[in-house]
Amino acid sequence: MLPSAVVKELDPDAVPEGRRLRRTARDWAVDTCCFLLVVLLYLVTAVSLVRHPDVPQGYVVADVVLGGLSCLAVWFRRRWPVGLAVVMIAVGFASETSGWVTLVTLFTVAVHRPFRYVAWTGGANLALVPLYYWLRPESGLSYTAGLVFALLLTVAVIGWGMFVRSKRLLMLSLRDRAHRAETEARLRAEQAQRLAREDIAREMHDVLAHRLTLLSVHAGALEFRPDAPREEVVRAAGVIRESAHEALQDLREIIGVLRTGGSDDAAGGRPQPTLAVLDQLVGECREAGMKIVLDHRVADPAAVPASVGRTAYRIAQEALTNARKHAPGAEVALRLAGAPGDGLTITVTNPPPKAEAPPVPGSGQGLIGLRERATLAGGRLEHGATADGGFEIRAWLPWG
Repeated sequence: MLPSAVVKELDPDAVPEGRRLRRTARDWAVDTCCFLLVVLLYLVTAVSLVRHPDVPQGYVVADVVLGGLSCLAVWFRRRWPVGLAVVMIAVGFASETSGWVTLVTLFTVAVHRPFRYVAWTGGANLALVPLYYWLRPESGLSYTAGLVFALLLTVAVIGWGMFVRSKRLLMLSLRDRAHRAETEARLRAEQAQRLAREDIAREMHDVLAHRLTLLSVHAGALEFRPDAPREEVVRAAGVIRESAHEALQDLREIIGVLRTGGSDDAAGGRPQPTLAVLDQLVGECREAGMKIVLDHRVADPAAVPASVGRTAYRIAQEALTNARKHAPGAEVALRLAGAPGDGLTITVTNPPPKAEAPPVPGSGQGLIGLRERATLAGGRLEHGATADGGFEIRAWLPWG
């Protein structure tokens, strides 16, 4: 029940390339009504022309023939609206019975073409109206009355067509706006989902890297010291078992979040770590054989906002993991300081390794994730070599 021109705008793929636009049911109904209307007006005008005593018989026959052919041209008004309107302006000036078809073609141009076409065709027709009524005065009407009536009728028909076109354009613009809004909403949802998955990926890297390096350190100790005392072997095996269990538990929670499409807060597992449990992280690392000097100058770690504390914990965790991977056996210094209003500073420093550390797959990705994590929290992170050949990671996070 929509016009074919609107259907084409709504669905450009509905019309194959190179094929003519087919009429819809509404187009057939409108064209039929237009055809019947111009035929009725043609008959009325033809009867009046035949009964006019001052019109020659040959002229009447020619006028009636042109008028009849013009009525048939209504069926082609959608295919060539501008060309047909130009032809009908000339034919309508010569044939009195064709004038009604000229109005229909002007209406078609106003509906289907931009204003510049309407201005040219409508202006040409309006310019010929005074000359037409001067050459063919209406019986029973004065020249002024007939001229005013013709001008008003032409302007009304063109204005009606422009009104129909404006309604169609408004409907299409509203549809495009709604389509863009739906597309933007879908893109925002996809972006939010992607950011959430990136957060989960960072959590996976931070947590599993910490657990797996503990496994690697203890497994390496058992490999290179098969004659170690039984107590050390038992302790190392316990750390390996506990770290493997914790890694599997963390991996299970993260995979569960990915399956449900939620965020890491919706995992339903253990609570997210904060700065208050940093001592527990340091204790785990010391049990793994790391030498850590902790300088904790935050008087009340529980007062640190949860998001800032979680970011600080992950930075410290990843920094200790990097030190364990790239400088095994070196003493690591972990310093925390800060207060409300001044921000929170985390510094992790390690001296150069005593021996060349084996290459670790994916090295460098953790630092990129840490910098991004600090930036998202509103802070900054810097890292680089120290003067003695060691390595330092320094981060600042806002603490309002």
